[in-house]
Amino acid sequence: MRGEISLPRPIAEFPWRVVIPLALLVAFGAAVLHSAAGGSMSPYATSHLVRFGVFLVMALIMSYFPEDWARMAAIPVYAVVVLLLLAVEVYGQLGGGSQRWLELGFMRLQPSELMKPGIVLIVAAFYHSLPAAMIASWRALLVPLGITALPMGLVLLQPDLGTALAIGFGGIVVMFLAGIPQKWFISGGVAAVIAVPIAFFFVLKPYQQQRVMTFLDPESDPLGTGYHITQSKIAIGSGGIVGKGFGEGSQSQLDYLPEPHTDFVFATMAEEWGLVGGLFVLLVFGIVLRWGLLVARDAQTRFARLLAAGMTATIFFYVAVNLMMVMGLAPVVGIPLPFMSHGGSSMMTNMICVGALMMVERWNRQSARSAF
Repeated sequence: MRGEISLPRPIAEFPWRVVIPLALLVAFGAAVLHSAAGGSMSPYATSHLVRFGVFLVMALIMSYFPEDWARMAAIPVYAVVVLLLLAVEVYGQLGGGSQRWLELGFMRLQPSELMKPGIVLIVAAFYHSLPAAMIASWRALLVPLGITALPMGLVLLQPDLGTALAIGFGGIVVMFLAGIPQKWFISGGVAAVIAVPIAFFFVLKPYQQQRVMTFLDPESDPLGTGYHITQSKIAIGSGGIVGKGFGEGSQSQLDYLPEPHTDFVFATMAEEWGLVGGLFVLLVFGIVLRWGLLVARDAQTRFARLLAAGMTATIFFYVAVNLMMVMGLAPVVGIPLPFMSHGGSSMMTNMICVGALMMVERWNRQSARSAF
């Protein structure tokens, strides 16, 4: 058609509809981190922006991987991360009372973060290889349960309850979407209700038990174990509709709010930007999650569909648990807010999920072109 502008394919196929909202969210996060550092780009904001740039390039490179490569990589990736988790038990670095990191010299790696997308990848590959007639067999349940339980157990040894739950969530979501009988999920839910009190008294560490008790009644010890949640609620509530203004948050600026740049970055933001800032953050996350679901819906193979849905669910878990945590609706389990909290491991994990979604979206476009 005369006058029609045709963009070059690399520009037309660039994932603008996710990169633009993510860039806005990361930039907003950098502004919040700038404030959390007392009005300085160092040490949080600059590294936050650099990490996003580096991992965005990684995600774009991932997007060009063919589907066969992704499926073949599932077992090696899972095996390598399990070995890294075992290495953490032997050589891991201590931090905050937990042994979760490997010191590699050029970076400090938290292998458990890699298992969050890794578990989605291998469970999706398992169900892709499983004949449809076997989806109701015990093999369809026991094998992925074992695959998921092994890294969860290793992560609980660190101990890191939040990450173990995230790994389990990713695996269970893929199992559910694969279509295994719902009666097994109902039975699992009943077993979980029975196991919760047992786990509370015999599995959880004393500090983890205290976190649960604090969640149930944070006002019982507002200056002790309930301090985090109490100060977070004060910060969020004091922001009002439009907030106190950029750099004017007393809770973070005067160090009342613990971890204002990591776990409680949303509270830092809400105090200064108010309800308006909170709605902006929720809107952007909604755009990203909707994009992920659309990519999963349009996938042409079982593997691609489960992979995309599982990666979207992993991002959702981060967002939902962090927001519930800072508002006192869930125990404090150390889950950062994606693309806003300062932390290289969190940014890496979430950008791997985004890269996997970009990859599936490219497969979808290739399938659509080949159909014509």
